This record gives sequence, C-alpha cells and structure tokens, in this order.
Amino acid sequence: MTELNQEHHPEPAQQTPEWPQTAAQRISDPDIAAIVDALDGVPDRPVAEHEAVYGELHDALLQALNEDAPNKGEGEA
Repeated sequence: MTELNQEHHPEPAQQTPEWPQTAAQRISDPDIAAIVDALDGVPDRPVAEHEAVYGELHDALLQALNEDAPNKGEGEA
C-alpha cells in the first residue's frame, strides 16, 4: 500500500515547517537562556516526548523566576 501511495502521491501531504530559532541568544539572563536552550532539541525528539520537554521547561522557568522574585520573603509571617 505504501508503494501505491508513493506512486500517486510521492510528496508528503503536508510540508514539514521549519522549526523557529529559540530566543536564547537574545535572553540576557544566562540561567534563563540555558533553560530555554532545551527547546533546540525538540524537533529531533518524537512528538510523544514534546509534552514532557515543555513541562520540564515550564517547571524550570517557574523555579528560576521565583528564585529571582524581587519581593521574595517580604510580608511572610
């Protein structure tokens, strides 16, 4: 069946879009840039693994941003 499909439709039904470059080069905070760099490997991973990568990225960014919170510890009893 694959041969038949390739014979009549040699190109994929949808072109693979180019993966955008990450913004890590424009991020001035080296810790945040290092976290965002994890996105560079996403296109090479199976789609089934993307959710885990994004989840880890979210958690790492949240932790890093909370560590740098300007009012951290103020107002706590």
